Amino acid sequence: MAAPSLPRIAKIALALVVAAGFFILALSGEAYHETSPAHVATTIFGSGAGRLGDPFGISLHVLLRKAYSIAAFALVGLTAELAFPVRRRAALWMALLVGAYSAAIEYAQYLRGSEEGPIWNAIDVACGAIGGWIAGRFTPKRWKD
Repeated sequence: MAAPSLPRIAKIALALVVAAGFFILALSGEAYHETSPAHVATTIFGSGAGRLGDPFGISLHVLLRKAYSIAAFALVGLTAELAFPVRRRAALWMALLVGAYSAAIEYAQYLRGSEEGPIWNAIDVACGAIGGWIAGRFTPKRWKD
């Protein structure tokens, strides 16, 4: 088996740095506060945007946070996808891989005292899987080795 090429090693290193960086950010209360000011939804969309919505009690603020997370997970998935050789069912594999990564973040947050609860944990893992699916589905093959 041949040794990996230098560009491949660089892609693997990039994927590891991006994954580690977002993992650390996910555990940082300060990062959460900076990316999630108390009134972000009301600042952007007006006074009614931050209130709880019907029928599920989800505010626009929460929807924005989930959109941020999907974008971040897609970036993690994109760099991971670039590190792997071209393969079939890339979207499925990335959804599973990034979903597992998201589950690891949820577990680490739980160990640090998060009290989100299992429903929100599942929603966050689903956001990870969606981000991974996006990365696997839309990573151009021409970017790969």
